[in-house]
Amino acid sequence: MKRLLSIVTTAVLMVSIFASGVFAAGQEENQSNEKLRVLISSTNENALRSAGENYGKRWDFAEKGFTTNVTEKQYEGLKKNKNLEVSLVNKVYLDKVSQNATRTATPSDQTPWGMEAMYNDSNLTATSGGDGVRVAVLDTGTYTDHVDLVENVEQCKDFSSNRSPILDGKCDDKNGHGTHVAGTVLANGGADGQGVYGVAPESKLWAYKVLGNSGFGYSDDIANAIKHAADQGNSLGVNVVISMSLGSSSKDALISDAVTYAMNNGALVIAAAGNDGPNPDTIGFPGGLADAVAVAALENVQENGTYRVADFSSRGNPNTDGDYVIQERDVEVSAPGRAIESTWKDGAYNTISGTSMATPHISGLAAKIWAENPSLSNSALRTELQNRAKANDILGGQYAGSGDDIASGFGFPTVQ
Repeated sequence: MKRLLSIVTTAVLMVSIFASGVFAAGQEENQSNEKLRVLISSTNENALRSAGENYGKRWDFAEKGFTTNVTEKQYEGLKKNKNLEVSLVNKVYLDKVSQNATRTATPSDQTPWGMEAMYNDSNLTATSGGDGVRVAVLDTGTYTDHVDLVENVEQCKDFSSNRSPILDGKCDDKNGHGTHVAGTVLANGGADGQGVYGVAPESKLWAYKVLGNSGFGYSDDIANAIKHAADQGNSLGVNVVISMSLGSSSKDALISDAVTYAMNNGALVIAAAGNDGPNPDTIGFPGGLADAVAVAALENVQENGTYRVADFSSRGNPNTDGDYVIQERDVEVSAPGRAIESTWKDGAYNTISGTSMATPHISGLAAKIWAENPSLSNSALRTELQNRAKANDILGGQYAGSGDDIASGFGFPTVQ
């Protein structure tokens, strides 16, 4: 069915996160007004090489050129160079829904309603699974010392800093969104067993900070984090799920290429559908890419005998409705996304809403299935998610109906 949002063209985009109540105050360290991020390309190899020597390269995208940071005066000068094509990196901001966040010092429920729904068990007291699988959470970073996460952190890297394209051992989260997402994937209840649980608490976390503290980031950073996760998986010989609760309203070439690269190199990419519903064709990117699994948000309300798709959840392309074939701008599956409690940046817990919150439920499920079936290819794992979704159709919410629809996709895949 359909997917997320982007901004694009020759410009590199900036991507936001799909959640409510998490917009922090300013990202001065990365996005103040002193520098501009640009993509420089050219068919003139000498001109491109000279530009690289003069301005430095942040990321090299081969035939697509390279990205770098310049002053406004330098940018104006570059635009006058007839041998170069220069475009600004676009910015995408937080997509918020109306529900306010609520923070607690201890979880109100160790297995929140989303976990009970995923496990189809209203008496659930703990979760399990995910052993041996890595989940790369590309987000605002992670509070890696959170008691419910600390034992599962394997990598912590910052792709968003202007000081260096990659900072190893640094992934501070001053926003909270990334910590929340990570908890839904793999929180393990903490050493004292009093914390919250995620879907796959035995999986390992690769916390990749690609968004700044205000919840936006550049598409070149995100594209390279995607590729890095896939390459790390191959280098270490492990299965990798890439979880992205972020997006933009239009397709970005750099991220699109990176998602395809990741799929071709054995990783499974899962991304949020966006929070621009309930109208049709509101899905964003990278969720809207055919090589990414787009996730819609469900709420804890029964309608027509099933959970209901939240109004804020973006809908897919009505022209491909009902065909059970994933194309661009199709929602693929749905999962709990409203009023989701999880870990937070201060070591406590927070309840927020969005397709950002639905996405890690599916990322955790993918990790759990892969751990149980480690020989599955990423495409076979995706088919398993689709089959489980078909077996649990969603009939509640605007545009939801029997079979493949633009609201819930194939349905709601759960633990078996």
